[in-house]
Amino acid sequence: MKICIIGGGGAIGGLLAVQLARSGNEVTVVARGATLEAIRENGLKLITDEHPEGLVGDVRIVDKIADAGIQDLLILAMKTHQVSPIAHYLPNVIGPDTVVIPMQNGIPFWYFQRHGGEFENRIVETVDPAGTIMKTVDPKQIIGCVVYPAATTIAPGVIKHVEGTRFPIGELDGTTTPRAQQVSDTFIAAGFKSPILENIRAEIWLKLWGNMTFNPISALTHATLIEICQHPLTRELAHDMMVEAQDVAHKLGITFRLGIEKRIEGAEKVGRHKTSMLQDVEAGRGLEVDALIGAVIELGTIVGVATPRLKAVYALTSLLGQSIDDAKAGLSLVRPGNQH
Repeated sequence: MKICIIGGGGAIGGLLAVQLARSGNEVTVVARGATLEAIRENGLKLITDEHPEGLVGDVRIVDKIADAGIQDLLILAMKTHQVSPIAHYLPNVIGPDTVVIPMQNGIPFWYFQRHGGEFENRIVETVDPAGTIMKTVDPKQIIGCVVYPAATTIAPGVIKHVEGTRFPIGELDGTTTPRAQQVSDTFIAAGFKSPILENIRAEIWLKLWGNMTFNPISALTHATLIEICQHPLTRELAHDMMVEAQDVAHKLGITFRLGIEKRIEGAEKVGRHKTSMLQDVEAGRGLEVDALIGAVIELGTIVGVATPRLKAVYALTSLLGQSIDDAKAGLSLVRPGNQH
């Protein structure tokens, strides 16, 4: 397949780019700055436990989306707030048969597209102000996806795979189609697990359930997952936030295959793990609060479910993110034994 990955120099995009290229696909990566130069000079490298020396993907690198040309598959591997600003460039790479896979965390911009029922084509303003992306990308060309692998960028053009290989996908209307099967087969051939799900929105909510809870709490407290789950007050807060989200999801016809306590116990078993949002706080990067929390609050308003705890945590985390942006600096606790 001809595959273009916008954000292909980032952690998840880079992981996909290398593996898809090595399995025989024609992969184009859109990147800029130091990442662009590093890939041009040294190629895109992926470090894994099996290959600590690094695997290099034979990818084409461009800095302008328009230079990529029409693709069979377009993967949007960037954060939610980065999609809207580049939306007007996307028609340059989307032909009549191009499949588009957005890979953002949280509630996606397409949530109510091909949804059916009273909320069909409702805009989720928190993640798609004014419906900019919805107006640009035909929903019939979108396949939903949930990203479970963890990866990190250790240097420009150098990605380290941490864990996980699962990229479940699904048509927005729940049907099983030849194109979904082709995408699934392509991902599987590249070494990933990519089952086709009948209800991709339910899978989105399951992952979001933990992310919208533990990410902001960890960002605010600088605590790891086990610390959040074992501290009685934050465990209670996490539980109550999950209840609010569950009530919103139920109003939208979503059921969870796990109970709340099982989900919290699963997070506790991960141990002393820093969430991605806490890592962003320490590195001084922008925080994904809108897609993870703000959009859930918006959906709650749409369906008439109160979300007071989510609103409180959203307010605090939003201000933290603004403070980090204003200071252009990160914030971290120096723990005993880690002083320099």
